[in-house]
Amino acid sequence: MRRPRLPRRTARLRLTVLYGGVCLVFGAILLAVTYLIALHAVVPVMYAAPVSTTGSGPHAVVAHGAAVQGVTQQITFDRAQMLVQSGIALAIVAMVAIVIGWLLAGRVLRPLSTITAAAKRISARSLDERLALQGPDDELKELGETLDDLFARLEASFGAQRRFAADASHELRTPLTRERTLLQVTLADPASTLGTWRAVSQELLASNAEQERLIEALLTLASSEGGLVQREPVDLAAATNTALDIPRPGISRLGLNIRADAQPAMLEGDPLLVQQLVTNLIDNAVRHNIPGGDVQASTMTSGGHAVLSVTNSGPVIKPAEVDRLFQPFQRLGTRRARRDNGHGLGLSIVRAIATAHGATIAARPRPDGGLAIDVTFPSPPPPQGRRSRHKAADRVPQTPSAC
Repeated sequence: MRRPRLPRRTARLRLTVLYGGVCLVFGAILLAVTYLIALHAVVPVMYAAPVSTTGSGPHAVVAHGAAVQGVTQQITFDRAQMLVQSGIALAIVAMVAIVIGWLLAGRVLRPLSTITAAAKRISARSLDERLALQGPDDELKELGETLDDLFARLEASFGAQRRFAADASHELRTPLTRERTLLQVTLADPASTLGTWRAVSQELLASNAEQERLIEALLTLASSEGGLVQREPVDLAAATNTALDIPRPGISRLGLNIRADAQPAMLEGDPLLVQQLVTNLIDNAVRHNIPGGDVQASTMTSGGHAVLSVTNSGPVIKPAEVDRLFQPFQRLGTRRARRDNGHGLGLSIVRAIATAHGATIAARPRPDGGLAIDVTFPSPPPPQGRRSRHKAADRVPQTPSAC
């Protein structure tokens, strides 16, 4: 035989039991106090009340005793009746309290039912729906508004992910289509010579290098969005000097004036990702510049925070377009990123790396054209904290390496 299953311990059931239990306890206390008051009020009256008797002598004493005994029996009977009636009243109060508690709990928890049903209904294809709870401005409405904000962020995230996948597939498909067309045209040309095939091979190698750079950028973006695997001390000044030493044809072609003020600025992070962040910012400043323009890179420590500032001249940027520049495959105006100006992933990688490090980015357009970007990293932990972590790591037993 199956054991009887207990009812599900829902929040409504628990609230009902709580309401009923509270009413039962207070009802019992009220009845007990009433009973004690009645008890102490009746007993003195019984002994103080005069008993009228006729005659005198032994017969009068007997009559008085019989009268007292009758009053005592009546009081005892009344007490018993009071106890019975009190118990019945308490049971009725408990039942009424349970019913009312069940109704009140259902009314209080009704918004939760709405939230649960909507959350089950909303999926990745219907993230545009909202709870839009109505009612008093209480904790449940605050919960509904919080979930609405969460759904809005999820909708934006899914939309950005879909756009990124579409843009990435387009960027990867374009060079493949160009390579296939180039090969088909060359094969169909009966007059193609060895020199023709050599030129086609060089163009294919250039296209392959372009795809390799794009894939590396996509991998960097994905890895930085996944968070940091390890953290170690990094000097922003050293990373900036390394990035400035990289040869860039655009500097000599545009005749740019490069200025650097790299002061020591320590942070805790991934050295490779920090180097990629600095390199992308300087590459972006050089690539989107004007002839005879300038690029200024500086590092410093402000309030215990390592700060990297990269400023460049260039075309005038509207303030409303600044945030869009940090999205993948975007550039100024309505045009998409082109191969001659990069793939449009530089600033999006910068934002992803900064987010992984808990850093903040402040980008503002310059009045005369160009962009000024400040990246502020969190304060590194004190040396004592780093030392304790290193000691804890040293205490981990090392496994012997295989030969």
